Amino acid sequence: AKVASKKAQEGKKKVVLAGCVPQAQPRQDYLKGLSIIGVQQIDRVVEVVEETIKGHSVRLLGQKKDNGKRLGGARLDLPKIRKNPLIEIISINTGCLNACTYCKTKHARGDLASYPIEELVNRAKQSFQEGVCEIWLTSEDTGAYGRDIGTDLPTLLWKLVEAIPEGAMLRLGMTNPPYILEHLEEMAKILSHPRVYAFLHIPVQSASDSVLMDMKREYCVADFKQVVDFLKEKVPGITIATDIICGFPGETDEDFQETMKLVEQYRFPSLFINQFYPRPGTPAAKMHQVPAAVKKQRTKDLSQLFHSYNPYDHKVGERQRVLVTEESFDSNYYVAHNPFYEQVLVPKDPLLMGKMVEVNIYEAGKHFMKGKPVSDARVYSASITRPLGKGEVSGLTEVSKRHFLLYYADIFADAHSFTLLTIKAIIHLFLVPLWTY
Repeated sequence: AKVASKKAQEGKKKVVLAGCVPQAQPRQDYLKGLSIIGVQQIDRVVEVVEETIKGHSVRLLGQKKDNGKRLGGARLDLPKIRKNPLIEIISINTGCLNACTYCKTKHARGDLASYPIEELVNRAKQSFQEGVCEIWLTSEDTGAYGRDIGTDLPTLLWKLVEAIPEGAMLRLGMTNPPYILEHLEEMAKILSHPRVYAFLHIPVQSASDSVLMDMKREYCVADFKQVVDFLKEKVPGITIATDIICGFPGETDEDFQETMKLVEQYRFPSLFINQFYPRPGTPAAKMHQVPAAVKKQRTKDLSQLFHSYNPYDHKVGERQRVLVTEESFDSNYYVAHNPFYEQVLVPKDPLLMGKMVEVNIYEAGKHFMKGKPVSDARVYSASITRPLGKGEVSGLTEVSKRHFLLYYADIFADAHSFTLLTIKAIIHLFLVPLWTY
């Protein structure tokens, strides 16, 4: 953002910045004179763009409230363009209840604010009516959902499950251990539902209780193990993904070895390894830092351990049901996921896209399997509705689409100081709420 804004200003371009960084640190020198949209004000981007074009500097950083109560953020029914017309990403809440010493997100997004169940269910139903076959629920912590509005995550999930058509799937996002502990029984039932991926992302960050205490993570390693062990027992085959920070301030060799033992014990198929970086303004940035060389070596050691095992070798020869939703990065395959949200590469047959089909697994790699469709298998289609086209706007009627395009054509016709790239970025910013990334 710093480099891009500097280049734009040097070229005498108008600049509008949005996201967590400008929200959390709006007084940074490189932000002086620039227009800024806060994380809860994205639905007002049109006003900001218009005023910026006129030469004004606008800053909307406040929080949305209703009768003094903080709201979740921008409306869920804002028009947007899906990056993938088959996948809808829904933020169920913003902010969080924690105060982790290394995290900058809390500075920007504040305390927990959940969207009402009815709004979330309506958004899901609308998505299915637009041809979506997979929904991802996201937030800073899905497990904390509803604590601010008198409900909880299982209650929301059961309502959403009722709305999922056959051939479509729901994927849960990240949840911290403390807020899922009290819902383990219900979560196991939900994760066993045929239209919900048996997948959960539970960051542990460290297997040392002393490090977790310094991080202010509000759980101990035993809590994490309790969650994982329970779900593995009740939901056979479930995929547990986790995060680990290497070299957090004060982490000793003994602390790190505990983390290595945890990974060796559970052999997580999906592991996000992060070398600690002190974010300015956070308590962790003021702590005694682990030497850079030590952090680098620990990151390397953990990465080597992770790559020493292959989680899918034993699945070669299995017959699996998969949902095909996208194209692989190398464009050689279509990407599908089985009920455990494990990646399965299938042949590029256009008839498979957006469909659920059975395949025989014939090869396995570190992060994927390869499968061939079974000739006698039934192909399920999640919706009789045609998915929206690439770039087509979600949530707009035909009449409103015409008004929408004409309105923005007028705005950008006057925006002589905006580059084409900037215009595209602003349109994308308005149509795709930031929390979907």
